[in-house]
Amino acid sequence: MIRQFHAVFTVLFLLAQPLAAQQFVAAWVQVEAQPSLSQAQERIRAYAARLPDVNGFALSSGWYGIVLGPYTEDDAERVLRVYRAEGEIPRDSFIARTASFRQQFWPVGANLLDLPDLVEPRESIETQAVEAEPEPEMKPIDETPAEARRNEAALTREERMELQTMLQWAGVYTAGIDGAFGRGTRSAMAAWQRDNRYEPTGILTTMQRAALKRQYNAILDGLNLELVRDDTAGIEMAIPTGVVDFSAYRPPFVHFDATGELDAKVLMISQPGDQNTLFGLYDIMQTLEIVPETGPRERDRDNFVLTGRDAHIVSHTEARLQGGEIKGFTLVWPSGDEERRTRLLDEMRKSFNRLDGVMSPAEGIDTEQNIDLVSGLDIRRPSLSRSGFFIDGRGTVVTTAQAVEGCEKITLDNRYDAEILGLDAAQGIAVLRATEALAPARVAALREGDPRLQSEVAVSGFSYEGRLGAPTLTFGTLSDIKGLRGESSLKRLALNALPGDAGGPVMDAGGAVFGMLLPQPEGARKLPEDVHFAADAATIRAMLQDLGITAQSGTISRTMTPEALTDHAAGMTVLVNCW
Repeated sequence: MIRQFHAVFTVLFLLAQPLAAQQFVAAWVQVEAQPSLSQAQERIRAYAARLPDVNGFALSSGWYGIVLGPYTEDDAERVLRVYRAEGEIPRDSFIARTASFRQQFWPVGANLLDLPDLVEPRESIETQAVEAEPEPEMKPIDETPAEARRNEAALTREERMELQTMLQWAGVYTAGIDGAFGRGTRSAMAAWQRDNRYEPTGILTTMQRAALKRQYNAILDGLNLELVRDDTAGIEMAIPTGVVDFSAYRPPFVHFDATGELDAKVLMISQPGDQNTLFGLYDIMQTLEIVPETGPRERDRDNFVLTGRDAHIVSHTEARLQGGEIKGFTLVWPSGDEERRTRLLDEMRKSFNRLDGVMSPAEGIDTEQNIDLVSGLDIRRPSLSRSGFFIDGRGTVVTTAQAVEGCEKITLDNRYDAEILGLDAAQGIAVLRATEALAPARVAALREGDPRLQSEVAVSGFSYEGRLGAPTLTFGTLSDIKGLRGESSLKRLALNALPGDAGGPVMDAGGAVFGMLLPQPEGARKLPEDVHFAADAATIRAMLQDLGITAQSGTISRTMTPEALTDHAAGMTVLVNCW
């Protein structure tokens, strides 16, 4: 199966435009990094013999990387996923970016990045025609076993556990991470030494521990992880300065935005407050675009951790209340690069240090304000917002069918999840119910019979799709009690409604609901802006009866003042969001 994938993928790639003419940001799959050019050339031949798109580049760390590509972001993620599953590449392979590459050494003569030729030490120059050399001799050691054991004894428990973690990553250790160097750990050390052409003593020297750590951290090459101290926020922590840089103070956040093609972001979090402030921050973070809705959430009395994940990004936020100060951080990283993300996150966590002081809420007050932003971050917005109205005391809502088309989730008033009870696409009506018990301030009473022609009517709706936080009333007149083709189920109105009003209740002057506003019809034929239609109360009532729902009936009552009608309508009108 994998061979067939190779062939198909290669053909598709070759049919694309030349690299120089392509308009996408190149993504690569890094499968290995070797400390010397000769080792990298030896390993890359094995990959090139069985996989397409193999390239080799010197890395900014001084090592030599073996990569597959270049691909689009989506193709790189697919190649990574398939080759990992088939065992064709190591499990710790990851998505790499061009910014971490230097000169190209494979294929011989290639120069995809148009950089100066790689200067190779004469003793390491090889060609593809040279046969494999005999196994090299064991590498020299820097310490005797006795010296290595003495230096090992000086390690802290945390350093010993870190060493076990690195051996586990190297694939030679499978026992628990406990900091105790027993038989399993010694065997793992000897296995790593054999794999790296050292004498297998089972005790790592200082130099060998450093070499293992370089291998372990090779996945972070190009991120330029540096300890950043910010006295304004009172935080010191490791930041991947190779991909993000400071951009602004927007309390409670210090923004570090992407500087290149990697779509990453880091926030420092710093604000004074108490438990209510912490819980409020927890709620606000979940309304932001940078925190996808899928993922675990944990909140305790003095801290929280939020993880959001979708097809594009993975977001991690953690914050803690201590001494009247809330401090933490957020890391936003592209999906499909999980190994590197988790390693980076671990380094950021270990380095996080609370300093004296906390960011003032007045910091960055001169920055531009925007109703769609919270402290410089985009608020998550629904794909569509329309109006609806409560029809009973259980939270049942009548709205336009347009409001629920293709939704992954439906909410009422931005807070309550709702499910579809019934849908009549032909009449343009949908019936919803909140998944939790609601107690509406008022429910609609459906009028028996039609109002007089040319009488004053009003539609209640969220004209600006929730931006105002409350419904508005739009006044007009009843032009006809049927549609343009004589449809008795429609009422023609003369009023200037907006798209957000669709689904809202259409009322007579006494507040009885005689219809639901329909959206303007789509197509080549456009109606005048002040011509709208409503699905009539009889059609709505019949649909509700089919669903086993009984609606209240409204009677003709005296005319309400505009103020009283506005208050009356606000209690029954609800914002319907499609996500």
